[in-house]
This record gives sequence, C-alpha cells and structure tokens, in this order.
Amino acid sequence: MERLAELGHELGVSASRKFSLDQMRALASALGHPERRFASVLVAGTNGKGSTAATLAAILQAAGYHTGLYTSPHLVRVNERIRVDGETISDSEFAEMYGRVEQVAAHLEAGGELPQHPSFFETVTTMAFEYFASVGVHIAVLEVGMGGRLDATNIVEPCLAVITDIALDHQKFLGNTIAEIAREKAGIIRPNGVVITLPQHPQANDVIGAVALQRNARAVSAVPYVPPVSPNAAAGLIGARSPYRLAVLDREILVDSPLVGRHQLRNIALAIASAVEIGQYGFPVSADAIERGIRATRWPGRFQVLRPRPAGPAYVLDVAHNPAGAWALRAALSEVFDGRELIVVFGAMRDKAVGEMAEILFPLASRVVLTQAAGHYPRAASPEELRAAAVRTGAEIVTAANVPAALHKAQALAASDSVIVVTGSIYIVGEAMEALECA
Repeated sequence: MERLAELGHELGVSASRKFSLDQMRALASALGHPERRFASVLVAGTNGKGSTAATLAAILQAAGYHTGLYTSPHLVRVNERIRVDGETISDSEFAEMYGRVEQVAAHLEAGGELPQHPSFFETVTTMAFEYFASVGVHIAVLEVGMGGRLDATNIVEPCLAVITDIALDHQKFLGNTIAEIAREKAGIIRPNGVVITLPQHPQANDVIGAVALQRNARAVSAVPYVPPVSPNAAAGLIGARSPYRLAVLDREILVDSPLVGRHQLRNIALAIASAVEIGQYGFPVSADAIERGIRATRWPGRFQVLRPRPAGPAYVLDVAHNPAGAWALRAALSEVFDGRELIVVFGAMRDKAVGEMAEILFPLASRVVLTQAAGHYPRAASPEELRAAAVRTGAEIVTAANVPAALHKAQALAASDSVIVVTGSIYIVGEAMEALECA
C-alpha cells in the first residue's frame, strides 16, 4: 500500500498519463491479456454506476456464475475494489497481484516500452484483471473510474456497455458541459455492440444516441423495468424501503432492494435490463435469479441507515459527492425522515462543487459540522475552506479537525430522535464507518 500510495491519486497533477490507454494495453499484453480471459460488462456514468454494477454482479452471482466486481474508489480498504462472488480479495492475494503487475511494469519501463510508471488506478485495474483471470471468473462487472473513453477499464471488449445518469463532475478532466461529459462516457460503446441506458438530460440523450448510431450499436432502454409509480418509503423507519412487483422475462417478480431512495429505482432498472440482455451472450439469467440477486445486493455507504447505540440518534451514511448526488440525498432524506431533526457532518474534496452541494443540503439541517478526511488525502478541503464556500447558505456551522471529532460534536448536538447525516465525500463516509465500527 505504501508503494501504491507513492504512485499518486488518480486525479493528482501527474494523472494526465491516465488519459491514454497505451500503458494499459502494454501492461495487459505483457501479462498475456488477462482481460480477454473472462466476459465483462462495463458500467459508466456520473451517479449510480456503483449501485448498478453491484446489483448486476449480485444477480449474476445468484444465477450461478463465478462473478467478479471491480469498483472505485473504496470506502475503507483498497481490497473492496476487487471482489469475486461478493468476497473482497484477501491481503495475500492483493499483494501477489501487485507483485505480478509491478514486476512486469518495471521490466517494460526499463526497456523503454513504458514512458513512465503506471498510475495507481492503472496498476489496481490491471491487478483486478489479473486476479479475475487467475481465479477463473466467468464474467466481471467493471465500474469505470472516470469518464469512459480513456479510462483504464476501457481496454476490455465488453458484452454490454451500461451508461447511468450523467451530470456535471470532474469537469477539469471531462469537459464543462453535459454533452462533453456524455461524449467521454459514451466512449465505452463498441461498434456493433449494445448500450443499455435510460432517458435523462436531453444533451446526454443526444450524444449517447448519436454515438450509438455512428457505431451501429443497439440501444436498449431500461424504461420497462422502472416502476410506473415510484414507491414511497415508510417515513421514519430505519432502513425503510418499499418492495414492488415488476414483469421480468414473462414473470412477475418482487423487487426488494436494500438500496434506499427513489434514485435507486433507475439503477436497479439498468441492472435488470442488463441481466435480461446478457442472456444473449451465453449467460442466461432467470427471473428468480434477478429477484434473489436484487435482494442480496450489498453496497454500503449509499443511504446506509444505522443506529449504532440504543436510544441514540440514527445515522445516514451517503457518498453524495456532487450536486446531482446531493439532490438525490436530499430527496431521500425528505422521503424517509420528513419532520426529523437533521444534523449534517460534511466534508469534500476541494475540486468538487462544494458551494452548490452546501446550498442543496445545508438548508435541511439544524446544524452542520464541517470536517475533512485524514491528512493523507491532500485534495481534502479544510473546514474553513468549506465554511467560506457555504457562507450563502446561512446554516449554523461548527467545525471539527477530523471525522471522529465531527461525529462526537454531532452526537453532542443530537437528540435521541435526531438523524446525523454523514456525507460529501467517500473518504468522509469511510472514516465515519471506521469510527462507528460498522465497516
């Protein structure tokens, strides 16, 4: 982990090297192309791609397939990024995969075949490919790290390309408009391939449609799997959700997902559409497997509701790291906890739209505790930087130097029926999970 950390965060200053697939192709070739030894599904988008990928992987596992899942970033431990049949890669296996990739990378670099050492994300992505190939997974669901066209995951030849909701995020790297960002995401669409998506922002629709047409790809809409009337979560119940019935593969199933929030209905629909479509590529999935897989999905930190102490406040952990995610969190909070006092613990990376997220979330809260992730995340905005960005919200704000201190302050401010909402950054949520001992 120390060696990986030295490679720098994937969004660091030197990460411009990530925006070429040449290094990934060279690494994969030298390793004997592990990414070609299993089938794959690529999932891109701004919000919801992790939930969609996790749900689809759970469905494929329920169908009896040896299933890999690659996601990023991680909440607590880097091992979370690489899973097989729901289990994270072990420390010894992680170290072994790192050793294989590092040895090959060093050889290529010494021979001039790589102009520079692979980045953190390139290295871990290659490790995932090598691991999935070595343990013989049948199919892997791969979440794109950022963008799509030049993301390290995009060297695979996927059976399906899935595009979730697109919004403004990572503009420094992907573009300043929805259309520009959508064009990067649509880079995962293959000639004569299949893309699964849902109607969304008109600019995104236009770009995805144009790219699919240009590449003679077949577009599959997940609309048939979105319930016609969004079910209402039962207000005030911990972990509340509303199962609903849906026609899938000529059978009615009960969709009972542990993922809370109306926005998850779209992600679940995309996973169902993908599961139905994947049958044409040698992986038939039954309606029963879809039902069981949805119910078995585990994706922590996404409107995760818990009460760590008896008679204490409830907690909501949610990685709403951009304005679109903040709106989804706000809607879910209003739906599930209407009328309850909310205390928000918030921290974010300084390259995010902090002011806009604050204006969306802070008006819901009686108090806001601003904090930052641990010092080894140099992108983290300080509490004072966050306060300056949130000045227009008029929220009652206190600050804390770190996440455990922020939770302590929030607990002191909370009544027994209050809800403490921890959000803003995946690193904030991950450190809160450790502090609350729910990781």
